[in-house]
Amino acid sequence: MNDLINELQLKIDRLEHEINFKNGLISILSHDSKEIFGNFLLLIEALEQKTISEEDFFSLLPQVKSDAQKNLQTVQDSTTWLKTQYGEFKIKPVKIMMMDLFHHLEEKYAAKLKEKNIKFYFKGDPNAFLTTDRLLLEYVLDKILNNAVKYSLSGQDIYLQYFTENSENIISVVDFGTGIGEKYLSAIFNYDNPVFTGTAGEKGAGLSLKIVKNFISLMHGNIKIISSENKGTAVSIFLPKI
Repeated sequence: MNDLINELQLKIDRLEHEINFKNGLISILSHDSKEIFGNFLLLIEALEQKTISEEDFFSLLPQVKSDAQKNLQTVQDSTTWLKTQYGEFKIKPVKIMMMDLFHHLEEKYAAKLKEKNIKFYFKGDPNAFLTTDRLLLEYVLDKILNNAVKYSLSGQDIYLQYFTENSENIISVVDFGTGIGEKYLSAIFNYDNPVFTGTAGEKGAGLSLKIVKNFISLMHGNIKIISSENKGTAVSIFLPKI
């Protein structure tokens, strides 16, 4: 009887989490879309009515571009998440070489790493591999690395680390950037947690980590974040060995 109650409670908790996640996602999409299109429309109307000069109009375009990029990223993240919501989504475990994953991320972020003069290193067995869903894992590490680059200063290093412990694969992205204050770290997956600007003015919607946590759950794993303000952040994901 107790086992049945515990199983039902787990299902209730999972449903509540999914409902909160979807409600938060809808809220972010609604707010960001309304904000970017509303601001852009007001700007165009001001130019048409000559309440703003052309010089001022063009001086504001970089800010509009930045907001549009943030909004586009939100839509792209949401689209990736939606792929897991149609029909009976099931993870597709495949063998993934860690060095292949590292080189994929290194190539994808080559321009951003060069722009900030950041070195990206791999720590662990170069012949190591794990078995899990490639789409979900690549998304998760992409978003974690993106944050590491965003909050790192010029000349700092970032590491992708891999090792196994007991029955788990542990993958970590470690940076030495601005870090996260303790009062914000405890609420990092909440929708009312503030969104910070990167060291080069990069913006985000604060959505990616919510989807990251959701995807890690789909892979039957867990996430742990250790961070100190002005000292850096280590984001670790724990995945079961298959």
